[in-house]
Amino acid sequence: MKRLTDTPFSVLDLAPIRDDGGPAQAMHNSLALAQHVEKLGFSRYWVAEHHNMDGIASSATSVLLGYLAAGTHRLRLGSGGVMLPNHAPLVIAEQFGTLATLYPGRIELGLGRAPGADQATARALRRERSGSADDFPQDVEELQALLGPRQPGQRVIAMPGVDTGVPIWLLGSSLFSAQLAGEKGLPYAFASHFAPRYMHEAIRVYRNHFKPSATLDKPYVMLGVPLVAAPTDEEAEHLATSVYQRILALMRGESLVLRPPVESMAGRWLPHEKEAVGSFLALAMIGGPEKIRAKLEVLLEQTEADELIFTCDLYEHADRLRAFDILASLRH
Repeated sequence: MKRLTDTPFSVLDLAPIRDDGGPAQAMHNSLALAQHVEKLGFSRYWVAEHHNMDGIASSATSVLLGYLAAGTHRLRLGSGGVMLPNHAPLVIAEQFGTLATLYPGRIELGLGRAPGADQATARALRRERSGSADDFPQDVEELQALLGPRQPGQRVIAMPGVDTGVPIWLLGSSLFSAQLAGEKGLPYAFASHFAPRYMHEAIRVYRNHFKPSATLDKPYVMLGVPLVAAPTDEEAEHLATSVYQRILALMRGESLVLRPPVESMAGRWLPHEKEAVGSFLALAMIGGPEKIRAKLEVLLEQTEADELIFTCDLYEHADRLRAFDILASLRH
């Protein structure tokens, strides 16, 4: 059985923008958090590509990763993920090839199949490109080739990028990428931090389809987990109201800026909205140290996940740092 003490912990950051702040503050906070979890011994720090969202500052994912890499020393840094339908594989190969050349052994590339944006935003990103989620398997293959050794007669190279072998992960919230990751022998990260419904089935599909590769000899599963840790269950529940408000805003198509905690969510959501937010956060670790320890042990027992990657969007930066202190303490 997987043990909490032996399970690597990582961070997935959406660079949240506060209602009274801006993107500069959000990105400075991201660096401070990366430096903090590096000292705590965390394995990797990923940032997510989102566009046209006023509460998320990580849209230029590779640029932000360069800033984080320059301010850290050991932490592995990557995308969780780059939404490949939005980009030509050559552009991503050059961006991550550049990062890997500047910070060797520290950069990795998580790839998503969804555009991560509405149709108008997707059109603005691509213009004349006909990028589609249907092209995802071919795009992944092209990207792997561009990051691999130069082949005889190869007309297009990524420079930097060629022969960097930037590690590629596939990310998913459904079963498609689980099967593809298994067939290609790549590590797989499931987006259970917002789509826990298919988690068990996706893990099963990935492991059943896994074929050993030059990258991996056995399956490697990382699960996304929302985290709201505080010294007591009561304080954690209070801090979690910032998370509830943000997900409610996402569902309503409203501003996603991070809002302060409130005394109660009563009157702020309708019964069906409360239920929807609860489904979104079905895997959330909200509570004091002992409650979170118990829930994490159950999660590992049920999934045998190889690694856990935590999202933690709390209003006060100090509360966010403390949440990861509490999480790290559970491994001792």
